[in-house]
Amino acid sequence: MNGEHKGSLAFALCGSFCTFEAAVPQAARLAALGWQVLPVMSFAAAATDTRFGPAAGWKARLEAAAGRPVLDTLTAVEPLGPQGLAQALVIAPCTGATLARLAAGLSDTPVALAAKSLLRAGRPVVVAVSTNDGLGASGENIARLMQRKHFYFVPFAQDDPVHKPQSLKADLALVPETLAAALEGRQIQPVLLQRPLSPP
Repeated sequence: MNGEHKGSLAFALCGSFCTFEAAVPQAARLAALGWQVLPVMSFAAAATDTRFGPAAGWKARLEAAAGRPVLDTLTAVEPLGPQGLAQALVIAPCTGATLARLAAGLSDTPVALAAKSLLRAGRPVVVAVSTNDGLGASGENIARLMQRKHFYFVPFAQDDPVHKPQSLKADLALVPETLAAALEGRQIQPVLLQRPLSPP
């Protein structure tokens, strides 16, 4: 840790399971930069065992990276904004399903409600997309969120243009930089990266 306490933020995982290996270390990285990290998991992320690992294992790894218990219920995340518990929310990865919920104003999962909780307090929500239909059905929702206050996007690109031409993935290495800009009310640029990201 660099010794400088920056404040508190929520860090949320959604069910893009192939991205967890790259996403979880970002929580530890933010903690090392001086953030108090409050880990959040969607219902799918917290309960689904996949070929990428058991849910309990990912929960344990996220808790170890953040140094705190995971918030994975609606009641646990609701106070984040109103009680000033977090200055920002980072959703990394953010799936197409969560993009749709955010665009529609739904708050029926821990991650979507965490976003609503932060937005009602005028706090930034940093979105790191990871979706196989980013240039398909989810493209509309990305565009809608880009037009709204307090949403900021981690720069993204096609991760496998040949085999998955509609798939988009954020460059998670840019999470801290995107967060810093978001806290100043700025969208980091460029949002669209000019290089394919390596497929998982």
